Amino acid sequence: MGKSSADEKILNYKDVVLRRSDLDILSGPYFLNDRIIEFYFSYLSSCYPSEDILLVPPSIAFWIANCPDTESLKDFLEPLNLSYKNLAIFPVNNNTDVTDAEGGSHWSLLAFERRTNTFVHHDSFGGLNSGHAKRLYRALLGHMGIFNTASTCKYVECPSTPQQVNGYDCGLYVAAIAKAVCGWHESGGPKDEDGLWFSAVNEQVTPSIIAHMRSNILELIRSLMDRK
Repeated sequence: MGKSSADEKILNYKDVVLRRSDLDILSGPYFLNDRIIEFYFSYLSSCYPSEDILLVPPSIAFWIANCPDTESLKDFLEPLNLSYKNLAIFPVNNNTDVTDAEGGSHWSLLAFERRTNTFVHHDSFGGLNSGHAKRLYRALLGHMGIFNTASTCKYVECPSTPQQVNGYDCGLYVAAIAKAVCGWHESGGPKDEDGLWFSAVNEQVTPSIIAHMRSNILELIRSLMDRK
């Protein structure tokens, strides 16, 4: 496929522009890029339109983790209204190069739950992104509207996160886990002993679900294209 064809815009969904090359990624066993993750998070925001849920785009989450100036970060975060969100979900990428907007080779998910004041990291590849998730967590501390955050706001590595069996499905796990956590929050539970969603994730993020996730997202995009 030629470059011009691959760059062809196929869908404008809210603030996300998808291109022909994104369909190719979803059609094959390939690593999901930032645009597909952002599209799916935007779609979930439409499915769960509650004001107390925030799904953060990959580019925003990356900048939060890597912003070198605390004052700039404060101004940057203000429109997100983090202190008013009961559930906030951030994609985590292992990109370390701030000049490479779509770098990195692994996705995971960091979710904040206000009632328990807990950040939970879900990594489908044995904690590969743990350091990157902790960096994002530390950047967010002080901006969540919690008094004495260092002692009251916990960071947890979910020990039961479903694990991928290849090197390219991490983005699908992020999408599926985000959907499960949003659904859990919207329905009000049921809650595990720690008051969180781990059981819901394990029930809803299965090998069968992941196996169909690419085609489901692809069908969703095509159905939205047909409405234009």
